[in-house]
This record gives sequence, structure tokens and C-alpha cells, in this order.
Amino acid sequence: MSKKFQIWLPLLLSITMITGMWLGYRIKATIPGKSFFAVDKSMPFQEVLDLINTRYVDDVTAKQLNDTAIAAILSKLDPHSVFIPAEELQSVNDDIAGNFFGIGVEFEIINDTLNVLNVVPDGPSAKVGIVTGDQFLKVNDSLIAGNKITAERIRKLLRGSLESKVNITYKRNGKTNAATITRGVIPISSVDAAYIVEDGIGYIRLNKFSQVTYKEFMNALQSLQKQGLKKLILDVRGNGGGVLEEATAIADEFLDGDKMVTYTQGNHFPKKEYRCKKPGLFESGDLVVLADEGSASASEILLGALQDWDRATIIGRRSFGKGLVQEQYDLSDGSALRLTVARYYTPLGRSIQRPYVNGEKAYYNEVINRFHDGETTNADSIKKDTSKIYLSKKGKKLYANGGINADVFVGIDTVEYKGSFSKLFTKNAFLDYAYFYYLSNKATLKTYTSPKQFANTFNFTDADWQQFLVKAKTDSVDLSNISGPEKTQILFRLKTSLARQIWRNEGFYEVTNTNDKTVQKALEILKK
Repeated sequence: MSKKFQIWLPLLLSITMITGMWLGYRIKATIPGKSFFAVDKSMPFQEVLDLINTRYVDDVTAKQLNDTAIAAILSKLDPHSVFIPAEELQSVNDDIAGNFFGIGVEFEIINDTLNVLNVVPDGPSAKVGIVTGDQFLKVNDSLIAGNKITAERIRKLLRGSLESKVNITYKRNGKTNAATITRGVIPISSVDAAYIVEDGIGYIRLNKFSQVTYKEFMNALQSLQKQGLKKLILDVRGNGGGVLEEATAIADEFLDGDKMVTYTQGNHFPKKEYRCKKPGLFESGDLVVLADEGSASASEILLGALQDWDRATIIGRRSFGKGLVQEQYDLSDGSALRLTVARYYTPLGRSIQRPYVNGEKAYYNEVINRFHDGETTNADSIKKDTSKIYLSKKGKKLYANGGINADVFVGIDTVEYKGSFSKLFTKNAFLDYAYFYYLSNKATLKTYTSPKQFANTFNFTDADWQQFLVKAKTDSVDLSNISGPEKTQILFRLKTSLARQIWRNEGFYEVTNTNDKTVQKALEILKK
């Protein structure tokens, strides 16, 4: 090496290092959700953190400070930008994926003991002989009976990695037993029910839009078509949304050509259109969609597209009003940030996002206030933003006023929100009674071969009612002076709860729909 080169070597190395740092910064800056330096040291925010770490009187962990700071920052944005702690992320991702790894039981904590309500057919627990009515005492070495354990804690004990084993100690008919269960894939179905109601009219209820919702929906639709489906009721009441692409794919099954389903746009996200891509399975049959204040996000994308194109009649009440799109960014400590990056719009350009300038509490209270303001019982109470009116192709007037308004209004059944009924529901009295009634009357209930037969012929006896009065009293609910309509409604809810115990969600909705005002209105319209 020459002497001249040795003199310049330190300078060359310095230039190389600086250039590398600059390139690294530029590359890092192009990655969404990442930054080269976590916090600008010159900012008061970092100065405060440093002072707390070096001067504060008590011990405070960095995680406590970070989580609190993140929550404070997000509170200044919109209500749907959220921080997901690492310990909660798996559960959130499971719901989106549409499955989790577990043992395949549905349970309820009754009298401080886990009772198995249902066992997934052919699932891990079914394979080792676990049945409805079994009571779990221990999971591995953890006692779960008689110690006020929570359902959330039990779920964490029962779930785990695929093919891992869990030891269960359980009681059946007074005898203690043990079983080793190998965890498997447990589906979280998006389709609660799919059946032919009558005369070629089908019903499908979707509870969310996960990554497998479109596949499940298509299976249900094709099954109904084999049974002679001509007209369809699609129920998205209470469906809080989920994966946008799943909703647009389902819309594609109802809309022809290359019609737009929705488009999204944000300050840092250019306009993106979602259009129909292929011929759909149900482009011409009569379609009714049921919606309410619980129908949000991806549900509203579907509702808005079908309403804008005059493809369906929307029955029920105004939807939630969430028109914001979130993307999830995984963070270095295993947590995640679900950040709002764009707004979505209906094909006619309607943004249905409700205002959130008054903070998160006021934002969610708006939905509660609909009950107090009469909007859920009286169509004339619905406030419509007439500053801009949109017209569908057939000339129907549509609005962008914080949700999708129903074409046909059906008010809420107020009996279910009165004191006694509400208390019973809160205390799980319906579910608990149905469970114990099922265990005591298995032989009789096996004579009912379908939810339809059950709905038409089953009735509780006076003795059953007296038994329920005693059960209600133990839950501090006095039913001795209730009105006739209240008693009728309570007995019907007991019946639907029993149907759910026998046939799970499919049975619950098939029986419930026989007395559901919104479903009955849909049938009335489809029969015209």
C-alpha cells in the first residue's frame, strides 16, 4: 500500500460510512410503518421520556410509558386507529384468519365451573370422547373450577400451537376422568345459518368478513341453489365488518359486468377501485339485505354497492357509519398498529363515515343515542343530510349521512330492551336454562329431527315455566308481575336458546326467524 493512499484512507472510509448511512436512511424511509430513528431527540416528547427514566421518583417500565404514549397519540386521530398489544394480537389475527388452534369445545362458566355446551363434530375433543355436559376441573396443572377463573383465562389455557397436547381433568355423572387432547384447527365460521325458508326463498346470515368468508358464503349459496333457491335474504345485522376484499368478492356474485363495488382514497394512498371481475352466481334473482346499527365497515361496502346499483332492497335500520380503511403494521415487540389509511366510497361517491371530531366517547355514544332519540323505532326520526343527494340509476334518492339508510324501515322490538328481559339476557339465564333443560330431556328432544319441526311443534309446559321462574329468582330477577307480551317473548327466547343448544347457530336463527319482524317483512316483499 502506497504512503499516499494510506494518508487518504481514513477520509475514504469516512465518506463510505456516511454514504452507507444516508442510503440506509433513504431505503428505510420508503418502508411503510418504519422510520430510521424512532424519535427525534430534539423533540420534547423524547426529552420527557428521558427525564422520567433518569429522574422520576418511582420505577416505571419503558413498556408502560410507550403503551400510554401510543394510546394518547391515537386518541387524537380517529376511533378506528388502534394499538394492539402483543398479548392480544394472536386472538385478533385468529378472528381475521377464520380459525385458531384449540380443542374444539364451546363452554360456559356456570357456578364457577366450566361446562361444555357443545363439542365441534370430528374435532379434537370429540375424538377423545368429550361430550356436552362434561365439566372441566383442570387444564394441565391449572385448576379452573371453584377459583373464580375467567373465560378469557380459560381460552388462553385451551388454545396453543397446532398438534400440541393438553391434559384435561373433567367430571361426568359425578365421576372424575382424564383425557389428553391434541390441539387442531378450529374454524370460526362466518356463516351462522343458511337454509331454505319457503318456496325457493333462501336465507344466509354472515356474522363477519374474515379471510375465508367468501369461500364459506359460496359454499352456502351453491348448497341453497341445489335446493331450488330463487330468491335470497342476506342478513348482515350485527356484522361489524372485516376484510374488505371478501365483501367486494361477495358483491361480485350479485352484480353483473364490471360494475364498481367501492373505491378507496387517502392522503398517502391513491384512489383504488374495486370492480366486478367475473360472472356471479346470483346476478338476477330477487335479493333483500337485512341491516341494522351493528352493520359496519365491510358490511356497509356491500350494502352501499347493492343499493347504489338498485340490486337489492335494504330492510331494517341505518347502519353503523364506518367508512374508514385500516391497514395493520406489525411492530418490533410483537404488537401491532391498525392505522386508518384511507376512506372508502360507494359507487356513487358516497362517504358514509360518521363525524368523529368530538372524540371517541361521543362517536360511539351516537349509536346508543339512536335508541333514546327514537330513530330505532320511528323512521321519521332518522336525520338525513340533504346537503347532497345522490340518485341511483332508477332515480332513488340516497344520502351520505353516517351510514346506509334502509329502503324499508323496520323498528327494533322494544320488549327485549325492557328491564326483566334485559336482566335475564345479561345474566345468561336463557343460555343456562336451555343447557340444563337439554341435559335433562335428551331423549325427548331427539325426536325433533329439524329446527323447522321444532319451531312448529315444541312448546314449554307450565311446569317448565315455573321452573324458570325459580331460576330467574336465583339470578335476582322477579318475573311474578310481568305482562303477557313479556312472558311470550321470554318463552320464545328460551325456545330459540334451546334450538341453539341442539343445532347451534343454524337452529337458533331458523327458529328465531319465524318470529323476527325484519325477516317477516323481507318474506312479504319477496313474495310480491
